[in-house]
Amino acid sequence: MSKVVMITGASKGLGKALALYFAKEGYDLAICARGEKQLFEVKKEVQKLGINVLAVIADASIPKDVERFIALAEERFSRIDVLINNASTLGPSPMPYLLDYPEKDFSEVIRINSIGPFLVTRRVLPGMILRNKGSVINVTSEAGNTGFAGWGAYGISKFALEGLTETWADELSETAIRVNMVDPGEMDTEMHALAVPDCDYDLADPNDIVHVFGYLASDQSSHITGKRFTAQDFSLKECDTK
Repeated sequence: MSKVVMITGASKGLGKALALYFAKEGYDLAICARGEKQLFEVKKEVQKLGINVLAVIADASIPKDVERFIALAEERFSRIDVLINNASTLGPSPMPYLLDYPEKDFSEVIRINSIGPFLVTRRVLPGMILRNKGSVINVTSEAGNTGFAGWGAYGISKFALEGLTETWADELSETAIRVNMVDPGEMDTEMHALAVPDCDYDLADPNDIVHVFGYLASDQSSHITGKRFTAQDFSLKECDTK
């Protein structure tokens, strides 16, 4: 029986790369995003690989959307083995300093990047606890580990996500459910172009840094929880997930 991977924010960038990677590895997929056109383009690419995929238009930070998405996934697959909280937003571009940050935008970034993963994880966990097995992977950022001027609400939201990861891991330490986080590093994505519009250095291709997610989704990492991984430093020798 194939494992089921749930990915939020799967319509572009890293989320799309993850969906295609896990599809090629033979996992069934439950994916969501706010952008309908791009999400269903990803769905078509996955289906061409012969994979059972559920694609739902949903905002992973809105409780009713989360409930609908996960209920549909559980109805289709009966379980969720791996959850990847990838959905996030940058906020205003160019990013203003905190002194000038619009309050509405600040709240929006925190809601999507921090509260969203909390809502999705809380709804997925009961099924994992019932089976006493599962892997939750949160997508963080260098800006969530070190404070950088000009990264505003985005960086702060990722600091919160790292705290959420470590807290979930500790609360679940007596179970076989693990919760980890991955910093993908700077990638050639639409979000990075908005964050650093004058970028003049090479960026990683999202398709080249997905292997650490495969490792954390696999039984090979069943003993690892509460850890932070840097995707671009991850050794490919460690990720034989078959």
